[in-house]
Amino acid sequence: MTNQLVIAALGEDRPGLVEKLSRWVLDSDCNIADSRMMVMGGEFAVLLLVTGNWNKLARLENQLEQVQDQLGMTLNIRRTEEKERHGGFLPYGVDVVALDHPGIVHNLANFFSRRNINIQDLSTSSYAAAHTGTEMFSVHLSLDVPTDTHIATLRDEFLDFCDRLNLDAVIEPIKG
Repeated sequence: MTNQLVIAALGEDRPGLVEKLSRWVLDSDCNIADSRMMVMGGEFAVLLLVTGNWNKLARLENQLEQVQDQLGMTLNIRRTEEKERHGGFLPYGVDVVALDHPGIVHNLANFFSRRNINIQDLSTSSYAAAHTGTEMFSVHLSLDVPTDTHIATLRDEFLDFCDRLNLDAVIEPIKG
């Protein structure tokens, strides 16, 4: 069994933060198994899934305050376990593009939640349309759709839902 630790970090964006965070993990003889890092406004946000034996992970936990001070970041650490995967789902991807307006993420989350469909990954971005400069919003979701879900019905319901909200959307299986 692999020992795992989730590290969430947030601080003012500046060069060198990824190097310093990854050096801290490496110097503790641990490994970054998965990560998400991005600039949000003027802040740098990081999520790391770190693996290692229990005493190496304990070393990271014990260095939390020192590393926070060195990096000028707020760090939060939580032990976790490998997620058990059961064969009762199908991986699907959803891409949505629309004029930016409040409630898009909530409406999508509500649609899938009501159908007991788990969102595994969600990312959004805002951007200006190429020729008009109109503020646009895009969403990408990775879903676990239960195998007992009738996919054609789900697709029809989802596309009707998106039409009502004026969202341009695609839902399709994730390949590979």
